[in-house]
Amino acid sequence: MTDRVTIAVLTYQRPRDLAELLPALVRQAEEVDAAVDILIVDNDPAAGAREQVLRAGADAPIRYRHEPAPGIAAARNRALDECTARWLIFIDDDERPTPEWLTALLAAQASHRAVAVVGPVVSRYDITPSRWVEAGRFFERRRMATGTPVTVAATNNLLLDLHWVRRNGLRFDTRFGLTGGSDSLFTRQLHERGGRMVWCDEAVVIDVVPAKRLTREWVLRRAYRIGNASSRVRLNGRTGGQRQLLRLGFAAGGALRVIAGSLRALAGLLTGRLGHRARGTRTAARGAGMLSGALGSVYSEYSRS
Repeated sequence: MTDRVTIAVLTYQRPRDLAELLPALVRQAEEVDAAVDILIVDNDPAAGAREQVLRAGADAPIRYRHEPAPGIAAARNRALDECTARWLIFIDDDERPTPEWLTALLAAQASHRAVAVVGPVVSRYDITPSRWVEAGRFFERRRMATGTPVTVAATNNLLLDLHWVRRNGLRFDTRFGLTGGSDSLFTRQLHERGGRMVWCDEAVVIDVVPAKRLTREWVLRRAYRIGNASSRVRLNGRTGGQRQLLRLGFAAGGALRVIAGSLRALAGLLTGRLGHRARGTRTAARGAGMLSGALGSVYSEYSRS
């Protein structure tokens, strides 16, 4: 590949993660036959990562940009605006690329001629999870064969063809900046406009899960937020009768999830199967989020004081 590549990292008050991630990205950049630079978009209003990133970039192709507008959608759009390369790759600041990650992403794009390539995320825990979290297997994510078409994705391990993205006028919707879902909406729109998006199972990143996320409360809040955002994303842009029909459908779907999840949790309680209790409770929480989103409620998981 001769086109230039930018790896974008959106960060918010995570200096320890950046200290581990940046050297790993520099090593990956040195191993591919392409000009690669690393773009750090700091979403901290106080620009807390500035000095750390500037020091790291003194001897490496690392750029720093400050995006004070709160919300990850604003930071993602800043990455789109700052990237002058054809290929933009998003990775989260709390993730670590495995060996050959960048090579695999670029090879998959070249092989499948895709507008976007999505890679898997595998979790690594800071501490041993509680029995409830472990039984629910909440941090296990899907895996597919390389080349499998994908219709929606997150931006925690995503390659984009910026030439195509710009021709089609795609941006991250800032209304979802503090609620989550802007990446799901973006990739759904990419797919709807004819962009080919494929899976690359070799391009693995490790998600470092901190102790504060390995709790029942966090898992249920996240499930509720995902359900809420999913209804809002799929209602986006719909008007009139079509919107009302979709709203009713998502409300009904959410209510059914609440009922089914509650019954599964009850069955798990009666039979002593903790996995059923945990996963049923999470299904009910996600259904409640779907129902609230369909009815117009907005849950801002990432709101800041």
